[in-house]
Amino acid sequence: MPEPRLNHVQCLSSAGLHRMAYWEWGARDNPRVLVCVHGLSRQGRDFDVLARSLSERYRVICPDVMGRGESDRRPNAALYQVPVYVADMVTLLARLDVAEVDWVGTSMGGLIGLGLAALPDSPVRRLVLNDVGPAIEYAALERIGSYLGQRMRFDSLAQGVAHLREISAGFGPHSDDEWLALSRPMFRPDAEGDGSGVRLHYDPRIAEPFAALTPALAAAGEAALWQAYDALRCPTLLLRGAESDLLSRATAQAMTQRGPRALLHELPGVGHAPTLVAADQIALVQHFLR
Repeated sequence: MPEPRLNHVQCLSSAGLHRMAYWEWGARDNPRVLVCVHGLSRQGRDFDVLARSLSERYRVICPDVMGRGESDRRPNAALYQVPVYVADMVTLLARLDVAEVDWVGTSMGGLIGLGLAALPDSPVRRLVLNDVGPAIEYAALERIGSYLGQRMRFDSLAQGVAHLREISAGFGPHSDDEWLALSRPMFRPDAEGDGSGVRLHYDPRIAEPFAALTPALAAAGEAALWQAYDALRCPTLLLRGAESDLLSRATAQAMTQRGPRALLHELPGVGHAPTLVAADQIALVQHFLR
């Protein structure tokens, strides 16, 4: 089975320079580029199955967003915000030296793609929003906030994998092998104790801006996101887990009626968020991108 290449690009923020890691699949000289961006507490290896399936057609780029995976952590937690991530992606696209890209974004990665695609003269040609939209249900944010950023250490990889499976029921059914493949990149060796333990891959401080979110701030953000969504001019595919607690059916339906009038597919037996591992989910993305 092919494996991705790990690369880094240097980005600039108000706190100085930082390195963002990205995983690359397919031929480097392929002008057709697909960028896949993960959710809030995930990392770029989430897209291994999708990237393998598309790497003959695309150069597939799967970044670890700042503070996750192999990317640098930042001393100022206030930098863990979507506008900063969008700026990092602009730097990444400059490194790739391509005029246009297609974009698959899961949850937070979809909001980053939305922010980039709404800009004038955006390079985003086609956009896949995976279980996310301008209106995000506050109850789902509270659920995510109940575990995000906890400084958890696990005695073994198996223990960590079991924990992720418990808090990620919305991802839908997966075989044990599929779940292990999704979960293994989520952990790093822990230096404490005898060195056999593992810890989650992300900076726990990504939870700080998230914890500061209030219903009033969420409402203001929703208005800005609808404005960005209405500015989209690219074809847009919206995937929704039929049992999602983050993207309501009403919001998904509204997204089919305004802005780019997204093509909506609901996935039965899945909540927040589809992992794009199952063959039928991959087929939906492949068909849309073609």
